[in-house]
Amino acid sequence: MNQPKLVFFHNPHSRAAMTRALLEELGAEFELCPVDFRRDEQLSADFRAINPMGKVPAIRAGDVVVTETVAIYIWLADLFPAAALAPALDDPERGAYLRWLVFYAACMEPAVADKAMKRAPGPRMQSPYGDFESVVATISAAIDKGPWLLGARFTAADVLWGNALGWLTGFGMVEKTPVIAAYIERVMARPAQQRAQQADAALAKEMGLGG
Repeated sequence: MNQPKLVFFHNPHSRAAMTRALLEELGAEFELCPVDFRRDEQLSADFRAINPMGKVPAIRAGDVVVTETVAIYIWLADLFPAAALAPALDDPERGAYLRWLVFYAACMEPAVADKAMKRAPGPRMQSPYGDFESVVATISAAIDKGPWLLGARFTAADVLWGNALGWLTGFGMVEKTPVIAAYIERVMARPAQQRAQQADAALAKEMGLGG
């Protein structure tokens, strides 16, 4: 079955870099549509027709538009089953795979946002994540079993977490413990990851964004 062309709305200095890494791992062909934040292109009427939130990444395939990094990850990994980056619906590992993908958006992102803004997490019954230390301890325990979140099986969840932990530790938001550092190194050593980084470095230069 012919698939409609993928259009990837992207800025190399954003979380969209995590989606580019996944596209490389999947071997997916796509049309790149850079979004320049300096010109507020993410707030333009044209882009808000794609994502009313004015955020990247976004993916369009024909009439289908997917936004939000984790939703894009789930959708893309299922769209390219030959890449074997997503357990099938009837695979016993599907539950754990989805858990770790959603844990990033549901727990790590709000925990990091609160920490960055120097805000208390709020009462436990009202907080989506409880406390920052528990979030980091939970993902650290999962990757410590290694080499990947599902053990020997590398999935899209590892692409997400390897990249996320890379930038979180780079910005000092998460401590780069030996366990976390080793996991990041394993993910970054993958050829697809290196291709994505090189492509984004070239795009940043082309857009005049610097290093």
